[in-house]
Order: sequence, then structure tokens, then C-alpha cells
Amino acid sequence: NFACADVHPAAGRVCVKAFGLVQKSYNPNRIATPMKRTNPAMYKTIKTHKTTLQLYTERLIKDGLIPEGEIEDMKAAFQAYLNEEFEVGRNYKPNKADWLDGRWSHMDREGTEYTPGKTAISKKLLGEIGTALSRVPDGFDIHKTVARQLDAKAQMFKSGKGFDWATAEAVAFGSLLTEGFPVRLAGQDCTRGTFSQRHSAFVNQTTEERHYPLNHIKAGQSRYEVIDSMLSEYAVLGFEYGYSLAEPNALVMWEAQFGDFANGAQIMFDQFISSGESKWLRMSGLVCLLPHGFEGQGPEHSSARLERFLQMCAQDNWIVANCSTPANYFHILRRQLHRTFRKPLVLMTPKSLLRHPMCISDADDFTTGSTFHRVLWDDAEKGHSELKLKADDKIRRVVMCSGKVYYDLLAERDARGLDDVYLLRLEQFYPFPAQSVVKELGRFKNADVVWCQEEPKNQGAWTFVEPNIEWVLTRIGAKVSRPRYAGRAATASPATGLASRHKSEQDALVNDALTIEGK
Repeated sequence: NFACADVHPAAGRVCVKAFGLVQKSYNPNRIATPMKRTNPAMYKTIKTHKTTLQLYTERLIKDGLIPEGEIEDMKAAFQAYLNEEFEVGRNYKPNKADWLDGRWSHMDREGTEYTPGKTAISKKLLGEIGTALSRVPDGFDIHKTVARQLDAKAQMFKSGKGFDWATAEAVAFGSLLTEGFPVRLAGQDCTRGTFSQRHSAFVNQTTEERHYPLNHIKAGQSRYEVIDSMLSEYAVLGFEYGYSLAEPNALVMWEAQFGDFANGAQIMFDQFISSGESKWLRMSGLVCLLPHGFEGQGPEHSSARLERFLQMCAQDNWIVANCSTPANYFHILRRQLHRTFRKPLVLMTPKSLLRHPMCISDADDFTTGSTFHRVLWDDAEKGHSELKLKADDKIRRVVMCSGKVYYDLLAERDARGLDDVYLLRLEQFYPFPAQSVVKELGRFKNADVVWCQEEPKNQGAWTFVEPNIEWVLTRIGAKVSRPRYAGRAATASPATGLASRHKSEQDALVNDALTIEGK
């Protein structure tokens, strides 16, 4: 039943406070018949019940707030308005001005050719950012652990060597801020970082005052905003997606505490982020940072469900990547704003690699001439290993992989002295960099090709990359026509909860990827 009470005319308005329930007369298709089949008595009553409009009209007339005949005139006028707008809508055709205007007027549709964007920065700017990141205000009582991290950070900028993941991220943020782009990061514990790697704010241990070094690089810079959100992935990601729709000139990011928790916001990915441009002609440059990697922490803290995002890839709807170096992470973040269009970026981010001694970059990897690489070479080829690889035509196996598992493969390959095994990293899954992979695999036509991943076979990237790699192998006329799988067996759960079992599984998949039969 529906009842109206407490009607108060005020400032030319009528405020109505309604109590009770409003019945549902039709199903979503505006058909009443299916409802009657299952609830005949209720819908017989509903059919004879006065509508909300009738009840409200009677109350307004009874209270003398509106003349009796005026309601019919208002209803007729509104119906005429609806009919008129409906006819106008029949001939409506959207154009560029409807969705690339205002703050979006400098944007354009994505071109057919790959555009990396100018993402390198000057050595001078790198130094200025380094000074700001490692400087503590006078008299500021900083935590001793953070102080040690700042000393290490200062040494990175002084030597030009050993830039870790968090520092590369801060340099990306800082460089965009000095170029006039605001940077916004939201997520649970994202000020400190889930793994205590970020420390976007220095907290005075005496007064709890906060100092944000990225807001003190130089005069006239844009603002860095970091928000420690509540425990609601759905709500927070939804807000940040909306923010990105309204602001194309800011780096807008949402970080999951662990990538596994992104499933709490699955509706946002399925209904909005993956298909918003296709459905509503609305671009978004939102970045989703999803910590991902198998380190024996169990099924709820290992997988961002990469396979789900790859399954939704089509029509260049978004970018899905899994970077393995701090520099490449730096460049892909900057690339978001240094293109003439916007695409959401779903980025698998590391955990153990945050402090891995091999997962570092040099200053030259950020400065003039550097860029984002969708495919990355073997470290041995670039002199970052004591192992000297054989000539391309003597390579017997190419192991393709992505993310953290590369470093497991690299350590074991070098320890065994396997100079005829080449490791090739896929840094961007989608859009799949077909021509870059053709160029790299074309060097090794005589080698067999293995795809190695940490995830179970029914998860991870395998079902996505297999047909793409197969296309490349056919294109280059390789000896083999399909890649071989090396990884965990298909499972219902993403990962084991036993550390010992995790280690044995990891050792087995690395061994499978590197072992050549008959050798």
C-alpha cells in the first residue's frame, strides 16, 4: 500500500514524505502477464489499486494545493512533451562534438598505427624529482625505517643505478606533476603501499603531521592526491572510473590491496570499464593497479585473475599489461597521458619484485631516448648476465613469459649455463604486439617455443597468447607451428596454501620450461 502524509508547502514547493511500499505492476519488459502467472491473487488486487499519481492527485486537491482540472492539463502537456522528444530522438545522430568536447576537445580517436608517446624525461628533471623524494623537512621526526629507505633512494639518484619499482613509480608521478597533469591514487593502504614500498607521505612520529614530497618538486606544479580508501572495492573503483570520465588530463589510478580483491568490483569491470567506450562513446584513462604473482601466500593472495581481463579484450577496448622492469612501469604510466586518446589500463603489478635485486633500472632507462617496450629482450643479450648466449640460429628454445616468473627462469637458466635458451618477455598482452613479436621470434625460426606461466593452465594468459603466438609462428615460417605450455596444471583454486607445495610446483614449471628433450 502507498500512503501520503505530512504535505508542506514551502518556498513554492510541495514536499511529500511517503511511507509504505510501492507495488511492481510490470516486469522489466513492461509486460504484466508473466507476473500474474506466479502471483494471481496479488496482481488482481494491484489491478484495482489506485496508482501513486491518483493517490497523490487526490491528496493535493483535498488539501487545496492545486485546482481539480489543472492536473489533467499538466498530464496532457507532459505527455505531449514526451511524444515530441521521442520524435526528435528518431533522427538523432551523435558526432565527435558530442563526446570529444569541453575538457576532451584536444583528444581524438585512436589511430590505426601504434603510438608509444613521448615518455622519456630529461636528466635535469630526474635529478629535481630525486631531490624532492629524498628530502625531509627541517625538524621533521621521521620513522627510522623510512629514513633508511630515503638514504637508499638518494643513492639511486646519485649513482644513476639500482632504481627500484617504487622509485620508478614516484618518478613517473613527479614528472607528470611538473608537466601540469594532476595525479590521483586511491585504494586501501595506498599511501604507504600494501607492501610498505611507496610511502607517499612522510608521517611525523611526534605530531602525526604529513608531508607529501611529490607536492614539493617545483613551483607551479600540479597536485598529487593519494586517498586511503575504505574496504569497498566496488564503491571506490566506481568513483574513480567516474572521475576519469570527467577528467582526461589527470592520471587517475585505483590500486587493489591485492589483485585478488578486484573481484569485489567485478561489476565495474564487466559493465563499465571494459565496454564503456563501445557502449556510450566515453573514453577513460583509468589505471587499475592489481598486485599479482605466485609466492606461496595462498589462493586469496596470489592472482588478480589475469584471464578474466584478457577474456574481455576486443576492439582495442583497453590495455592489459604485466611489466617486469621499473623503467617499463614508468613509461607505461606516462604513456597514459602522452597520447591523443585515452584507454583504461589494467596492470598486473609485482609483490616480491618490489625488492628483487635483479628487478632494477638505470637512470638512462628513464631519460632521453628511452620508451615503453611491449616486448622485452633477454638480459643476457644486453650484458646483464655472465652467460653469453649462442648466435640466433643456434638457439634451440625460446621461452616466452611475462612478469615475475621471468626472474625465476633467468636465475635457473644462468645457473645451468643453458646458452641455447632465450627468454623473451611479453610486457603488454593487449593490444597484442603482433609485429614486435614477429620481429623478435623471426630471429629464432629454428627454435621451439614455450609459453611459461605461474598460473594454472585454465587461468593466466595461456588461452589468450596461444592463438596469437601460433599466428606469429605461421607468419615467420618457424620450424614449429604452435607454442608448448609450461606451467601449473588446471585447478579450481588459483593457488595452493602450502608453501612447500608452492615451491615444488614452481620448481617443476621452471624445469619444464628450460629442459630440452634429448639434451
